[in-house]
Amino acid sequence: MSRLTSAQVGGLRIAYERVGEGRPKVLLLHGGLADHRAWTPQHELADGLTLVAWDAPGCGASSDPPDSFRMDDYAAALAGFVETLGLGPVHVVGHSFGATLALAFAHHSPTLARSLVLASSYAGWAGSLPPEIVTDRLEGGLRALEQGPVALAEGFVETLFSADVDPAVLTEARQLLADVRPSGARTMLRAMALCDLREELGAIRAPTLVLHGSEDVRAPYDVACAIHEALPVSTLAVLDGVGHECNLEAPAAFNAAVRSFLSRVDER
Repeated sequence: MSRLTSAQVGGLRIAYERVGEGRPKVLLLHGGLADHRAWTPQHELADGLTLVAWDAPGCGASSDPPDSFRMDDYAAALAGFVETLGLGPVHVVGHSFGATLALAFAHHSPTLARSLVLASSYAGWAGSLPPEIVTDRLEGGLRALEQGPVALAEGFVETLFSADVDPAVLTEARQLLADVRPSGARTMLRAMALCDLREELGAIRAPTLVLHGSEDVRAPYDVACAIHEALPVSTLAVLDGVGHECNLEAPAAFNAAVRSFLSRVDER
């Protein structure tokens, strides 16, 4: 059984969903234009685990952060959230923006991160992409947010998946985008565009699984490889035939990879 509740952290209301009652705790960090619902296909992992999926500040039922919020601020808010709920040290599973945040969190609060699973990750856009692509993504995203959810989804949703994705999954993704709050999304876009964690990666000691979809055109293979090679304790796994939203497109393969990794970490 799951339930949506909230906690007060540093003046922000942080909403979250808790699923399962197992002793190992797993913190789920969604991507930038989503909320906790993006992790619904991972609920089956709650067999033997406790899953906590937050709504990042500015997303879902959480309150908006200040416009000045950047990745370090999200990491500090996440650390406060983990401490408020008594989750740490916690396994952290992040996707896209959430994976970048997981890296920032592990650097900010190393004693709170038991392990990391980084799906479709970046070391921040500034840390993983050419400057002209960062500028294009930021400016294009800001324009689309001004025009509304239809414009935001147009031509974008398809880039998140492989050509063979189930159309029902595309519909789910469009629904998540339809519920995006522009104020929160603008702050997240700016945080990603300015974030460069390359110098911090070598100091992160948490065991890490880097998950990459072979058809991911948003965070290409060389981005995953660079993060994997820079982390001291890292494993790279490729999910064949899926795109950026690998947890939505191939939940069975994604969940199996996560469960196997967590089992190995807890055996140490």
